[in-house]
Amino acid sequence: MPVRDVPVRDVPVWDLAVRLIHWILVFSIGAAWFTSGQIGVAHEYAGYGAGMLVVARLVWSGIGNRYARFGQFLKSLPVTLDYVRQVMLGKAPRYIGHNPLGGWMVVALLSCVALLVLTGWAMGTDLLWGYAWPVRMHVTIAWIMVGLIALHVAGVLFTSWQHRENLPKAMLTGKKPSAEPGDLD
Repeated sequence: MPVRDVPVRDVPVWDLAVRLIHWILVFSIGAAWFTSGQIGVAHEYAGYGAGMLVVARLVWSGIGNRYARFGQFLKSLPVTLDYVRQVMLGKAPRYIGHNPLGGWMVVALLSCVALLVLTGWAMGTDLLWGYAWPVRMHVTIAWIMVGLIALHVAGVLFTSWQHRENLPKAMLTGKKPSAEPGDLD
């Protein structure tokens, strides 16, 4: 890693809305997980809250700052596969916003939450009440979500280590160290 020869200046990346949605979604998913076997409405409220956050994030992707927009961080399959190759070689470039894998992880996680909300809602409808397959589908998607969360956390920790920056702190403050030559937007 090159040594910075200029003072590090923090630049704003993730705005307050993105950060609030992210951390409240973490809380909502955790609450839904821990209330999944309990009687009462806590699980439903946590799930519907998570669903509203997904909708809010989709809306914000159209009106938020440039790093909130899906078009800024969703890269094509060839670009993403090239990034994977660079990660494997230990030569992945630093991104100011989400890297290509991080961008697609956002989509995967939000899609999983949306599917969980949809299947959870469907289980309570008159049409599907009492059938086992919607419950199995809901539980399967929940476990897929656990796997995606584990990959997400591992990716954040690996990228933080690789580029010597604290990504969890950046998701709290909204700021990352300024760009250096070779960094990508």
